[in-house]
Parts: sequence; C-alpha cells; structure tokens
Amino acid sequence: MTALITLSHGSRHPAAAPHVEALTRAAGKLAGVPAMSAHLEFNEPTLEAVAQEMAQRGERDAVVVPLLFTEGYHQRVDVPAAINGATASSGLPLRRARGLGTGEDMAQLLAARVPAGADKVVVYSVGSSDEQANAAVADLARRVGELTGCEAEAAYATRHAGRIAPSSHSEVVVPLFVSPGLLLDRLAPHSDNPSTPQHRKVLPPLGEALADIVSQRFQEVAHA
Repeated sequence: MTALITLSHGSRHPAAAPHVEALTRAAGKLAGVPAMSAHLEFNEPTLEAVAQEMAQRGERDAVVVPLLFTEGYHQRVDVPAAINGATASSGLPLRRARGLGTGEDMAQLLAARVPAGADKVVVYSVGSSDEQANAAVADLARRVGELTGCEAEAAYATRHAGRIAPSSHSEVVVPLFVSPGLLLDRLAPHSDNPSTPQHRKVLPPLGEALADIVSQRFQEVAHA
C-alpha cells in the first residue's frame, strides 16, 4: 500500500506542527493509507527522517504532497531537492504530488468559509518573491469574490509590512495558511492596536479543512 507524506514549509510558531500532524492524520484516514508529516525547515521530522522510518516499517513507496499553495521557490526548488535527498538516503521510492494550489477546489473551500453578511473578503497569504505566485493568489481572491458575491482582494504578509488596506466594509480575512504562523499572528486583534478595524473578522487557518484536497492530491498520483 502506498503511504502518504505531507511536506510543509515549517514554522517557528509552536502550534504549527501539531496542526500539520492533525491534517495529515485526517487526510490519511480519508485515503485509507498510512500517513506521516514532514517539514522543510524549522520543525521535525524532516522528509529524510520520515522516509527512513517508513522504509524501516516496510512501506514500499510513498507519495509526497507539498502543503504549499503556489509554484514559488519552495515548490520549484526546495521540494524536489528534499524528495531526491530523502529517496537517496532511505531507498524508499517517493513520488511527488501537486501542491495544494490556488485552483477551483481551493476557491470553493475558501468561499464556503466566508460567513453570511460579509461585504468584503481578503485572501491573506504569506506572499512570494515570485510575482507569478502572487498573481495566482490574486486570481484566487477574485474567484472567491465571484463565488461569494463579495468585493475581494489579496493581501500578502511579506509585502507592505503585511498591512491590509483600510475598509469601511464588513470585512472577512481568509488566511491562505495551513496552520498558525507568526506572520498570521500579526492580524490578531489587540486592544492596544488601534489599527485593527472593529468590522474585520480574521478566520482561523485552514488546517483539517484541507484534508479532502490533500487526499485528492495523493490519490491522483497513487492511483495513476
């Protein structure tokens, strides 16, 4: 039976890794396969360590699902390098699945999280040095706007100091984050932060809501 490995970027936030583990368990349960989580940096275990453990347990192969939304540097460079290194060190054949993406399934998921009564939706992502990656998030935000009937825009945590433009609308921020992160914490309302609009609602990260998409990405490769 082909196993599932999720591969996150990793985060210094203490709640990040447990959220990834919960998502991985949920996706593995949906797919009906053994599942483990790995991280590119900041957290343990690494992909190499997970591949070695799976090989020792007798798994014959695994599909790696990157928990990344865009085709930025991490997806194009770091993920293939990690897979190649883990395969070489463990002897376990690893196949790479598509990342989470910014396609229609993601747009539907984000739109379903927007509560009734919202006038504006902000899709809030980490941001990238790759302008095509940022453009993909902007396209996703436009699609979420179409699905919800709301005004919509994208905002990026690593651009413009992570600021979201002021708005007079009833505004919902939908984080394009798998798990809690230090960049996302900047949006948390604080009584001593007068710049936090009272009419802005920041939703939690996607977490286990991504389980179906992760399972689908796995099955696209495992059953090909």
